[in-house]
Amino acid sequence: MPLADITAPPGAREHLLDTASAIMREGDIVDISLSELSLRSGLNSALVKYYFGNKAGLLRALLDRDWQAIVTSVDALVAKDGWDPEAKLRRHISKVIDTFYTVPYLNRLTMRLVRESDEAEARRIADSYLSPMYRAYEQLIGDGVRAGAFRPVDPQLFYFTVTGAVDRFFSARLVLKHCFNQDTLTEELRDRYREHTIDIIMSGILAHGGGVPAGSGA
Repeated sequence: MPLADITAPPGAREHLLDTASAIMREGDIVDISLSELSLRSGLNSALVKYYFGNKAGLLRALLDRDWQAIVTSVDALVAKDGWDPEAKLRRHISKVIDTFYTVPYLNRLTMRLVRESDEAEARRIADSYLSPMYRAYEQLIGDGVRAGAFRPVDPQLFYFTVTGAVDRFFSARLVLKHCFNQDTLTEELRDRYREHTIDIIMSGILAHGGGVPAGSGA
């Protein structure tokens, strides 16, 4: 069917993105079948070409949508007045865990698209989403160090610490199933993991948290 002859229902573009997100979340995958997308959404698969050009364009649009919400949130948190550095960092880690609970595929999808894209698109993804997160950590950690609340911590390594902690857990459904006989990431498990992760990370960065002093060699 020619694209000019396609009638797009109201909200069809967002519905395609929502459905693609649900398929990847439920299947613990970072790919979709256009036939399944059409079946699940109730929309003509030709709308993928109409809105996004192809499946790769759909995945890029999903990545953009999910990441833009995160970057907007962290920018607002960094700029927030009246919160001390510890409160901001605790809130940020909590928000990251909630986000990966909702979109557990996000980091894997990011790495896939960076790997499969040309240099310009890979740079766009990094500049739009990954670099802003690193700069936010520089600001949050720097503010905490200057306030005497945090030990000096490398923001680059901190980025990988937080991302690795949340990505590994929320992409580990097979481990939960086969090792712990638990096939579902429940809200209760998410809440337990949030409390655990915040406690572990903050204990390592707080100046009074009892961690090994920087440069001690221990």
